[in-house]
Amino acid sequence: MRAAFVLIHRCVGLAIAAFLFVSGVTGAVISWDHELDELINPHLVEAPGRGALLDPLVLADKLAVDEPHSIVTYVPLHAEEGHSLDFGVEPKFNPETQDLYATGYNQVFIDPVTGVVRGKREWGAAWPITTETFVSFMYVLHYSLHIPEIWGIDRWGEWLMGGIALLWTIDCFVGFYLTLPIRKRTTARIGSWWRRWKPAWKIKTGGSRYRINFDLHRAFSLWTWVLLLVLAISAVSLNLYGEVARPIVAALSSFTPTPYDTRPMLPHSEMLTPQVTYAQVLANGRAEAEKRGFTLPAGDIFYSPEFGVFGVRFFAPGGDHDPGLGPDILYFDSADGRYIGDWIPWRGTAGDLFLQMQFPVHSGRIFGIPGRILISAMGLGVAMLSVTGVVIWLRKRRARRAARRPATLTHRGSIVSAE
Repeated sequence: MRAAFVLIHRCVGLAIAAFLFVSGVTGAVISWDHELDELINPHLVEAPGRGALLDPLVLADKLAVDEPHSIVTYVPLHAEEGHSLDFGVEPKFNPETQDLYATGYNQVFIDPVTGVVRGKREWGAAWPITTETFVSFMYVLHYSLHIPEIWGIDRWGEWLMGGIALLWTIDCFVGFYLTLPIRKRTTARIGSWWRRWKPAWKIKTGGSRYRINFDLHRAFSLWTWVLLLVLAISAVSLNLYGEVARPIVAALSSFTPTPYDTRPMLPHSEMLTPQVTYAQVLANGRAEAEKRGFTLPAGDIFYSPEFGVFGVRFFAPGGDHDPGLGPDILYFDSADGRYIGDWIPWRGTAGDLFLQMQFPVHSGRIFGIPGRILISAMGLGVAMLSVTGVVIWLRKRRARRAARRPATLTHRGSIVSAE
């Protein structure tokens, strides 16, 4: 049995090592996506205008007129003097080319005082990598490797990394089993068993380089095993939500579907143009929030043309990055503005709570700054485990090859091992 587990750990580990290395390094970076983006792109996030703030809805209407080939899909509502507002746009479908318009950007930064456009960029662009696209490049690389759309499907990268996460989840249990001491035929006491397992939790700093490498791989995996498993399971849930997470949750617990669960995702050629304005959606959102007793103001509005769904999120200025499961969201239909559902953190069935927790736990944001520091460190740790695992395999591979070589004669005629 142990030999089979060793083989599984070796094969799975080698298959996923490179992917986990990339995912670990990028995960360590994007834990600080908001702060890093502001640091390296002041020309986008800072605005020189001083004075009375313009209504973000007015700026959204003007942007819709200025961008005839795009749909405004995101409107921030908390304008702040000295900081630009980042509006989201998506290209419309071009019936002549039977493809989306090639606008080359999906974010527009506008000065909330003057209304002047500070800059535009393509969030998630694979190339070229600039200061403007670096953070989003790392973000998309983390969960999909920037694998492009093939045969009209743009989720190949998500499926691949979701499959890697599934293998990682299995390997967490296999690796843990391999750290346990080999059972002896005689029944040993707990104390004796623990004494034989205890070295697996330590790093012998005075050993050889290979021994230190091996101890790092084994001890770090043991001390952080629960966190590694949580990261693996949450990665599966995020990348394979519809394929794995939601069906499993539905089989074990009831859950409250959102409009994204009940509506089909439309192709580009059938994307819905909203029949209501952002102002109407905001008014409906505030009215519904008042009935529910919400105390926080509306923070932003987003629109999903592939589903025909508006969403209004409620948070205090700057609160979209606060710890927890995220802000309350109310959903509205793009055809008539009617209320069609919600997403309320910490409420619902066990299945609802499980699905709500996946991104906040995976990103560490559920625990605020300390959680993000921990996840950033774990990202580097995952990358280290990938490297040390490959080093262990290479060393053992050389040893196996040396053991299979025939004995050779030295120049003096004595027989020595090939090793």
